[in-house]
Amino acid sequence: METTRDARLLQLEDIDIQRNEHLVLNGASITLGDGEFVYIIGKVGSGKSSLLKSLYCEIPITRGKAELMEYDLCKIKYKEIPFLRRKLGIVFQDFQLLTDRSVNSNMEFVLRATGWTRKDEISLRINQVLHQVGMPNKGYKRPHELSGGEQQRIVIARALLNDPKLILADEPTGNLDPETSAQIVQLLHDISRRGTAVLMTTHNYTVVRNFPARIVKCENGILSDVGE
Repeated sequence: METTRDARLLQLEDIDIQRNEHLVLNGASITLGDGEFVYIIGKVGSGKSSLLKSLYCEIPITRGKAELMEYDLCKIKYKEIPFLRRKLGIVFQDFQLLTDRSVNSNMEFVLRATGWTRKDEISLRINQVLHQVGMPNKGYKRPHELSGGEQQRIVIARALLNDPKLILADEPTGNLDPETSAQIVQLLHDISRRGTAVLMTTHNYTVVRNFPARIVKCENGILSDVGE
C-alpha cells in the first residue's frame, strides 16, 4: 500500500500478529505518512485493535518488517518501549482516566511520568492542550463530573501532551452519541491537519462518510487499502 505523503512515519510489510496462539493478522502491510489521517475499518474482532496494540508494543509482531519512526518493532528492546510510547498519543474507547483525581492531576501524572519536572512548564503544557481540545475551563473537574464527549476530549488532550507524531485512536466514538461522535472525529481531523498523523479504528461508517479520509479495511486477517 502506498501513500501520497512521506511513508517513513510507519511502514509495515507482510507482518503477522499473533494473540493467544491465534493468528490475528497474516501478511498485513500498511504505510503512513506525516500528518496523514487513516481509518482502519472492519468488524468487531477483525484485528483492528490488535494492530494498534502492536504499534505500542503491547502485542508482538511475529513476522515481517515493522518500522515506526526510528524503531524496528520486531527487534525493539524492552527498555526502548517507554521512549517509543512518548512519541505516540493513545486514545482509548473507554477513556482510562484516573477517576480519583482532577483533569489537571491526570495530565500532571502523565507529564511527570514522562520526565517533566518544572511546575510552571507542566501547568503551561496542560493549559495548551486543554485549549486545543476546547476544554480550557475543565481542569479542576473529576472525570465523573464530565459527559462522555468531554471525557474523550480530555483523553485526546492527554494524548497530545508530549506533542506526538502519531495518535492511535481505538474506537474513540464507540461510547458516544452521533452528535458527540461527529465532534470528536472533527477534532481528530483538525489535529491531523496541524501535522500529527492519526490512525483511527472504527466500525462507525457514518463518521467515515461524513469525514472522508483514506480507508484501510481489516478483514480475514488482511489489510486492504480502499482509498477514500
